Amino acid sequence: MLNRYPLWKTLLIVLGLVMGGLYALPNLYPDDLALQISGASSTTQIDQSVLDTSLAALEVAEIDSIGSQLNDKNALIRFANGASQLRGKAVITAALGEDYMVAFNLAPNTPEWLMNLGAKPMKLGLDLRGGVHFLLEVDMVQALAQRLDAYISEIKTHLRSEKIRYRGVEQHGNEGLQIKFASDAVRANAKASLAKSYRDFVFTDVDQADAFYLRMNLAQTKIREIEEYALSQNLITLRNRVNELGVAEPLVQRQGRNRIVVQLPGVQDTVAAKRILGATANLEFRLEAKRDATRSSAETHTFRSNPDQQARLEKDIIITGNSVASAQANFDEHGLSQVNINLDGQGGKLMNRVTRDAIKRRMAVLFVEHKSTTELVEIDGQWVEKRIPKVQKGIISLATIQSVLGNSFRITGLDNATEASELALLLRAGSLAAPIYFVEERTIGPSLGQQNIDLGVMSVQIGLILVLLFMLIYYSIFGLVANLALTLNLMLVVGVMSLLGATLTLPGIAGIVLTVGMAVDSNVLIFSRIKEELRQGMPSQSAIHAGYERAFTTILDANITTLLVAVILYAVGTGPVKGFAVTLCIGIVTSMFTAIMVTRAMVNGYYGRRKLKQVPIWPCFRSGYQAETTT
Repeated sequence: MLNRYPLWKTLLIVLGLVMGGLYALPNLYPDDLALQISGASSTTQIDQSVLDTSLAALEVAEIDSIGSQLNDKNALIRFANGASQLRGKAVITAALGEDYMVAFNLAPNTPEWLMNLGAKPMKLGLDLRGGVHFLLEVDMVQALAQRLDAYISEIKTHLRSEKIRYRGVEQHGNEGLQIKFASDAVRANAKASLAKSYRDFVFTDVDQADAFYLRMNLAQTKIREIEEYALSQNLITLRNRVNELGVAEPLVQRQGRNRIVVQLPGVQDTVAAKRILGATANLEFRLEAKRDATRSSAETHTFRSNPDQQARLEKDIIITGNSVASAQANFDEHGLSQVNINLDGQGGKLMNRVTRDAIKRRMAVLFVEHKSTTELVEIDGQWVEKRIPKVQKGIISLATIQSVLGNSFRITGLDNATEASELALLLRAGSLAAPIYFVEERTIGPSLGQQNIDLGVMSVQIGLILVLLFMLIYYSIFGLVANLALTLNLMLVVGVMSLLGATLTLPGIAGIVLTVGMAVDSNVLIFSRIKEELRQGMPSQSAIHAGYERAFTTILDANITTLLVAVILYAVGTGPVKGFAVTLCIGIVTSMFTAIMVTRAMVNGYYGRRKLKQVPIWPCFRSGYQAETTT
């Protein structure tokens, strides 16, 4: 028969629609507005007393909450509306003080039976769900200073290997070094030797009363190369840290010469995000200095857990955190926090070589963190903020080396599991090539996101209603079929996006609106083809069959070209462009399914077993076009 689907194909279509509806269903249970209470630092604990204090403060202020829960690291209080959430934030912040961070958040509300099936609501982007936006600046002065420090060690080694005597090597300005010699002849010899190995420097002789100096200034091309490396490496590290945080659809991209933009949708706890992203921490592994060590070879450091306790460490560094291949937080046999570390090949070799001759000596793990403070200074009669960088170093652990160490060992002496977890995360993600500072910080609250959602949904509804009315008036029964398919298409788009974990953004809603137009366009092509066949005198059942068969090629060509454009947009675009491309790709595939297979299944079910005298498609139906059908 011309217009009859086999039972298996009909069941397959029904199964696809049921699965799409099932995974779209969680979106009918929107997240509750909530406040998340967490510690301002990783050592601040959240317990039942904190939650009770917050709830009591809300009760005194006559602010209703609809639920609360205590998690491992934070507490969550739910609210019925944005006004209560906004007032509740101010009340709880005042009640708890500066030791706690109260942030806007959203709490899931999906039924447990749906979550057990893996059905979850769509993830929403920064413009819809809210989140945090950071603008960070890479400290290029420190990037150059760190590279010059490395050059100082290399140059000292080079001069010693060449048996050239020098009196000191130090940084000179922000872009160069200065080496002190006892005579002009020795300086000339050193200059000739260094010029062969260090071609990125410009050499200048400087004579002073006390000694002869050789200044080495970095060439401008090398300075640009160092700055570019620092920015690129920081981008990679920040992306790794964001991935470790598990944020959906984050945005991490460069802006200009020395800035990086980070957007984290769904994250309202700015303190936790800043603590992870802005940490310019690294580890240094050093041996404890011997008793007869001189000041030039050893320095004193305090312990992070007890500033009153000190230890003298050798200045020579065995390895740094850059040699760490993987790190996992764990607990030892006594239940104390620790971090299990695996080194890369080179790091393992260095550790093995040093510890082979240092058994029974103690090795320290030194935590190095770059911070900055600001102070007002007067420049040309105007007071401006000046950033003053500083480095804080503290010993995490100081343990005796019992045997030769290799690629694997552990760090103990951590305060709690949270500190161990954050240290492991930073080590896995890598250290920053240069310190970064927060230039701009902006939190987009759920209320603004809800406004965007409401406006976006309204645009989809208006577009859908206008299309439905047009199709129903112009194509009668066939228009009703197209309208049902269009509604099912929207359901499938939402279901597929929820199943794939795709993120819906405001441009993504625009993609859905475009999908509505493309889906109805396919039906217009089919119905127009059916009218054309009827005008040529074809029987009704044959006209319906030919309309679907002959319009398929045109529909396929149009959708494939649009799909290719959407794929290219996703490949080369960033942020909002990707959000638009994702919904467009999914919408194209689902509209092909609903416009061709689903509508034909409905038409077959309604007309396939009937003897038609006329096809209700305007203007054929209105103008009296009729065609007798054959069974």
